[in-house]
Amino acid sequence: MDSLITAAARALAAGDPLGALNRVALRDDAPALALRGIAMAQLGDLDRAKALLRRAARAFGPKEAVARARCVVAEAEIALVSRDLGWPEEALDTARATLEAHGDRVNAAHARYLEARRLLLIGRLDEAEHALAELDHALLPPALSTAHALVVAGIAIRRLRTAAARAALARAERAARLAGIPALTAEVESAARVLATPAARLIAHGEARLLLLDEVEALLASKALVVDACRHVVRDARTVVSLARRPVLFALVRLLGEAWPGDVPRGTLIARAFRTRFADETHRARLRVEVGRLRTALGTLADVRATPRGFTLVPHGTGEVVVLARPIEEPHAAVLALLDDGETWSSSALALALGASQRTVQRALDALAAAGKVQSLGRGRARRWMTPPVPGFTTTLLLPGPYPGS
Repeated sequence: MDSLITAAARALAAGDPLGALNRVALRDDAPALALRGIAMAQLGDLDRAKALLRRAARAFGPKEAVARARCVVAEAEIALVSRDLGWPEEALDTARATLEAHGDRVNAAHARYLEARRLLLIGRLDEAEHALAELDHALLPPALSTAHALVVAGIAIRRLRTAAARAALARAERAARLAGIPALTAEVESAARVLATPAARLIAHGEARLLLLDEVEALLASKALVVDACRHVVRDARTVVSLARRPVLFALVRLLGEAWPGDVPRGTLIARAFRTRFADETHRARLRVEVGRLRTALGTLADVRATPRGFTLVPHGTGEVVVLARPIEEPHAAVLALLDDGETWSSSALALALGASQRTVQRALDALAAAGKVQSLGRGRARRWMTPPVPGFTTTLLLPGPYPGS
């Protein structure tokens, strides 16, 4: 490979896409097209980057399977950054197998990292951990070590393991300094801010206060009976009862949890849980039925006892009852939480990540857009949603491998 290609590859590995373009911008041979595609991706022009990488993959000859596989890995990262989560996994698996078979362990590891990061985005944490377990992170270069540690931290954060998350972020910070790529350093700093940002709101004894992630972890390990409005479960340190598919029961237990140790009048329970302003005998009969179902659902966690004016929640353990809610509650908080990463999402990717129908997500996006909380780019199938501001391309593409003489 000629000296200009080698120099452009080194510039990209150092996070200098403009320096790479200065060397190969006017060339249309396959290696130059691939490097131009990576440079355009790092500069944020993802559509142009995809087109260049596809041209490069077609231009590489039949004996250049490794080069074509590197193009596939680069295109997969662009799909990940543009939140095209429906990008075919089989293509990435095939490319990774090709790279491993030809001894390109760095780019094979990068493909594995992309797989793990996609699984993390759509909430498949066990599979993401399994993908990371296939990597020997001690052999990774600094840039890829940073990316690996960020995924480990992301999994730990979602599992509420703050000590593990802090350790992973510390590793990511050290690796990012060694890599010397400002975009990676910024990504680590952004991830670290999650631990210093309120993660939930605690409601107890009629008062509310914000909690950091480590405080949430400590609360869930305590003796308290927690009515978790973030996941729609009721739990203590040993038992979790999900009411995610029983919204009326969860509405009742949340009202009782917010009022604990007091009781809640029957009229309030009917109005809030059944969403009606006018209660009659049928509503009171339904309330008795739903309270009975709630007692059965809670099992050994708590009882629901009648009082002269309503009902009260009585935990079977020795702890108090608290409600854990989102820091800011609104109807479409889950959609906003995903869009808050600063990237542009399609409605299909949001539906995949949330486990909801695309039509449900589209209605939520329309409501948020009407309220000025999100905005869209493009039309039709190319339409993407985001919350401003939009950061640049922050991950590093490791398409270039070691070249002769490097």
